[in-house]
Amino acid sequence: MYAFEIERPATIEEAVRALSAEEAQPLAGGQTLIPTLKQRLAMPSVLVSLTGISGLRGIRTDEGGQLCIGASTTHAEVAAGAGVFPGLATMAGRIGDPAVRNRGTMGGSLANNDPSACYPAAALGAGATIVTDRREIAADDFFQGMFDTALDEGEIITEVRFPVPAASAYAKFEQPASRFALVGAFVARFPGGVRVAITGASEGGVFRWAEAEEALSRDFTASALEGVSVPSGDMIGDLHGTPEYRAHLVAIMTRRAVTAAA
Repeated sequence: MYAFEIERPATIEEAVRALSAEEAQPLAGGQTLIPTLKQRLAMPSVLVSLTGISGLRGIRTDEGGQLCIGASTTHAEVAAGAGVFPGLATMAGRIGDPAVRNRGTMGGSLANNDPSACYPAAALGAGATIVTDRREIAADDFFQGMFDTALDEGEIITEVRFPVPAASAYAKFEQPASRFALVGAFVARFPGGVRVAITGASEGGVFRWAEAEEALSRDFTASALEGVSVPSGDMIGDLHGTPEYRAHLVAIMTRRAVTAAA
């Protein structure tokens, strides 16, 4: 590590001002940023800690029935407090280990958009809205590729609003060392149809699996996915698995998620 300044704003407005400084970078749970700093892969001159802003924390249900979660809410808090959305609560309870779950935050995970992270699949699979200090962004427009999002420089996620589906579940094939998803599938059934989001598999990051959504909207059972598959051409290939292996896991994890949800 190296010397840097740290700012601890108490309000969103103070945080926005602090992030306007040259080479300033926001610090949420730090589960990605701190290891990156240790390896000197990032060298900001100022870290702006968001953990002291009370308005960025908490779980509530709004008048429209959406589950609204503050960006600095930890994985452990989501697991304990999102009971009206079992698929999301269960997913949060399986992220990393207890240390990660008690430090990592939903907003930090979404802003980082790691291609193997769990929350992007939940947000995209549920059709969530990502609220920032400037605007509201639909999940379908938010994720723009590996480690890439629609956030502008200095823009802060403040809240994530989830429509609560009639049924939902997340199935993850874990990379055993990191506990990230080698492949993860989030399914959510709404009155108007089914959404399916896949993480960990594609070189383009999290994505919706349209063919599975069409099949499951007609018949929300695992058997509806027989013969439905994703091409392996865009899948990640590394020491943990070939593109063909990941494409196979996409189908397997989606069927498991549907079975769990149904």
